[in-house]
Amino acid sequence: MTASQDDNVEYRIQLTPLALEMLAEIKDQRQRKSLSTRIDKLKSDPEKQGKALVDKLKTYRSVRAVGQRYRIIYKVDRDLVLVLVVGVGMRREGDQQDIYAIIEQLLEE
Repeated sequence: MTASQDDNVEYRIQLTPLALEMLAEIKDQRQRKSLSTRIDKLKSDPEKQGKALVDKLKTYRSVRAVGQRYRIIYKVDRDLVLVLVVGVGMRREGDQQDIYAIIEQLLEE
């Protein structure tokens, strides 16, 4: 059964090694816990949360977390009923450390 056949399906969450590393690098325990809780919420209707990204990241989605400062970048695989979190980080528009810039750069490698 794919997720498209049943909207009440609970997705599995998987974090890439990079996403796990990014999460571990966040020093503030409250922020890390808040991000983990937000990631866990992606188990239900992940395609109805956040927003679809564009251009190089068009197959990914993004949700905001920790008072809008952080972004969680993920991909939904309906066939595997899986949410793959590829990155967690701060939105810093125009900065090389911007989460979107980091993920785009990784995809080019």
